[in-house]
Order: sequence, then structure tokens, then C-alpha cells
Amino acid sequence: MLQYVSTKGGVAPVDFETAVLRGFAEDGGMYVPREIPQVSEEHLLEWSNLSFNDLAFEILSLYIDNSIIPSNELKALISKSTGTFSHPEIVPVVPLDKKSDHFVMELFHGPTLSFKDVAMGFLINTMDYLLARKGETASLLIATTGDTGPAAAYASCGKKTIDCWVLYPRGFISEEQERQMTTLGEPNVYAVAVENCSDGGDDLDVVIAQMFEDQELVENLRLSSVNSINWCRVMFQAIHYFYGYFRTVDKTGDSIVFSVPTGAFGNLFAGYLAREMGLPVQSFICANNRNATVHRVLETSRFSRKKLKQTPSNAIDIALPYNYWRFLYFVSGQDSEAIKSWMSDYQDQGYVAFDEAMMKGIKHGFCSVAVSDEDTLSTIAETYRADSYLLDPHGSVAVAAANALIPSFDPGTKVISLLTAHPAKFPDITRQALKCEGNLPSTGLHDSIEKVKDQFQQLRLCDCSKLKSALIHGMSEEKANNN
Repeated sequence: MLQYVSTKGGVAPVDFETAVLRGFAEDGGMYVPREIPQVSEEHLLEWSNLSFNDLAFEILSLYIDNSIIPSNELKALISKSTGTFSHPEIVPVVPLDKKSDHFVMELFHGPTLSFKDVAMGFLINTMDYLLARKGETASLLIATTGDTGPAAAYASCGKKTIDCWVLYPRGFISEEQERQMTTLGEPNVYAVAVENCSDGGDDLDVVIAQMFEDQELVENLRLSSVNSINWCRVMFQAIHYFYGYFRTVDKTGDSIVFSVPTGAFGNLFAGYLAREMGLPVQSFICANNRNATVHRVLETSRFSRKKLKQTPSNAIDIALPYNYWRFLYFVSGQDSEAIKSWMSDYQDQGYVAFDEAMMKGIKHGFCSVAVSDEDTLSTIAETYRADSYLLDPHGSVAVAAANALIPSFDPGTKVISLLTAHPAKFPDITRQALKCEGNLPSTGLHDSIEKVKDQFQQLRLCDCSKLKSALIHGMSEEKANNN
């Protein structure tokens, strides 16, 4: 049976069920598989024509033992999780320009129009399945900078085993994203707008980390997490890299490039995981906005924290890409002592300096671009003008980064830019980019966004300085009322 260990090495290995239900490891690390399953060339050939759901089953079966989730139940969970998607391919890949080898993968056909739906539905359905079998409940504690929260809130609706507490920094996300959380009207979903977050979602992550460090509190409130800290999320996201690869290359075995808009590094770590499994990826383009957290590592050999800047691509406004610790764990040869030392350095001095040998591993198969706000907006305008294709601001960061680096790859290299949200979630950015005052293009609208504009919002409001105590009080009160 594949076991899961903490990146900090301070707890005993656990099975998949324990890793998923705990979210955080008890020592403050993140769960990862003890070893990454390997996929042969024969597997790639066998999988090349599979549907998304069938491919998902093959990949997930490598990480989830049949004794924990039997095959028939796993297939049912996958079908349930993708059944809400509006496109038959789940994550279609389309050419951005029919004259080039640049493609886009549309990851936004789920119920909340975000790539977070791809993995969140499966994670929460899986948690519900495992909790119901054990006769237990959980309180999910989630920080969001725009897309994780709506996806988690929607997927949690009506679940008897789950209460979902979604925290978001007020003023840092669009009204459309906020309304996706605050108009659900479900008694087990609690949207919490947090004011005075100078570092946006990173301030919320600090509070959540503090709560998970208190094991007595975790037990009493039955806390768990479905941010990309949860292994199940990044594991499932590896699937769309395989799927996009098979839909794009001329023949199995050809290499490919992915351009990924990067915030917390969860989606990009999933790509790294796919490559380590055996997917032929030549390079990943880390597409940062001007917060440039991962770009700075490649440029300066330092993993450092800077003051957060608000940008048009708000969901990747992240000062600390916490999944980067998972990446560093594997690049370092699964060195838990190094991870603990680096995390301590980061906490104490605000940066980690890497030596030449470590940087060689970090740079292997990775390149990066920091995309300015101006380039984000101009890429939306230029792509719409040239190809009649409307990008959201996060997809625009990926496309802009790809456009900057495509000349450095061999001619004929296939490049896929990941589009992580529907532009309907960002009408103000679209108007700014296209310089239009009136009606948006039809592709910039979506029925699910329009129908909640006239509905009441239900939210709880809290100052960031009082958030931890308010959460403990509120969650304890709801727990008492539900018992």
C-alpha cells in the first residue's frame, strides 16, 4: 500500500484516507507520497485515447489503494465529481492560433467557472465518502483569494458530514467571486469576509496555520483543509496535464511545454508530479504576475517574501507559494531536515538562500516570466483582437509568458497555456483591457454569474486581528448547535 509522509518528517507514515482527512500533517508539514508512482511508455500509449474520467481512474488508482476506495466506488466518485461540468471533454484543449503550435486548455467549465472545480469536487466528495463510512464529520477551513472558496463552497453544499468555512480578504477579490460564495444559502456553508488584510490571502493562511498547529483545537473542532495543502487536490490536478498532453502532441513520446499561471504553486506542482511520473514535459513556464515569487527564485537563487501587490490576476496574488515546499522536498532528495531548516530560515529572516547544486535541481525543466499588469491587460486585448478569443486575467498571464518564451523553444514545439478561470468572473478587468464602457462581448458573460446579481448575500464579517478568536467561537457555537 502506498503510504504518505510529511515533508517535515516528524510523524509516522499514514495511508491515503488519513492524509486526506487530516489535510495538514501533525508536525506542520505537508503530506506527499513516500515514492512517486512511475508510468511506462506502454502505459502512455494505452492511456492516449482514454476519456478524462477513464484516464483519471487509471492515474488515481496508482495513489489510492483498492482497500481504501474500491474500484467501483472510485469510478463513481470521479463521475459524480465531473458530472457538473458543462463541456463533454471536461477540460478541452483548443488552438489559440490555428497557424501556430500554441494551444490553451480550458479548465473553467465546472460549476464555479474555475480550474479549482476540477479537483475540488473530487476531494470533497471523497472526504464525504470517507467521513460517512466512519460516522464522523469535519469542519473545513479554507482561505481563498478568489477561486478556491467558491469551488469548495459549491462542492460542500448539502453535505451532511461537512461544514465549510470559507475565508476571503475583502476587497481583494471580484464581486462576482464573492457572490459565488455568499448567495448559496446552504446552512453548512459559512462565508467569512475578512477586513484589513494587508497581505491578502497570506494573512488568512497564517491564521489557519496557527489553528492547525493546535492539535487539541483540531480534534475539538474536527478541523480539516481543502486548500491545495491537501494532497488529494494536487494529485487530482496531475490528471489534466496527462489529458492535455494526449490531446495535443502528434505522437506519444513527443515532448511538450506547459505555461501555468502560478500563485500557491499547487497547480504547477501537479504538473511537476506528472512529469516525475513519466509524462514527457520539456519545460514548465512559471507564469507569475508582478508578485513574482517563484520567478525571483530562478533569478536570484533566493526564496524570499516581499510585500504583496494587488494585480488584475488576483487569484495568484500570493506572497508565499506554500506548495513550493513540496517541490523543494522532492528536488532536495526528500530531505526533511533541509525542509525544516529552510522553513525556519524563511520564518526568521524572510528568505532562503539555495546553493548551486540545489539551484540546478530547481531550474531543471523550469523557466519563468513575471508579467506586468500592463502586459496582462494588453494580452487580453491583443488575443481578442487577433483570435476573437477572450482570456481571463490569469489565463492572460499564462499566454503572455508563453508568448515571451516560445521563440526560445525549437520550432514545432507544442505549448499549452492553462486557462484557470472564465472571464465572466472579471468583467471590470475585461472592460479595462478592451477599453469598452458598455456591454461586454458575449464570451465575457455567463448565466451562472448573471443570475446571482440580484440575490441577497449572506456573510460573516470580521477584522483580521480578531479572526482566530472569532473562528473558534463561531465554529464551537455551530458545532454545539448541530450536536
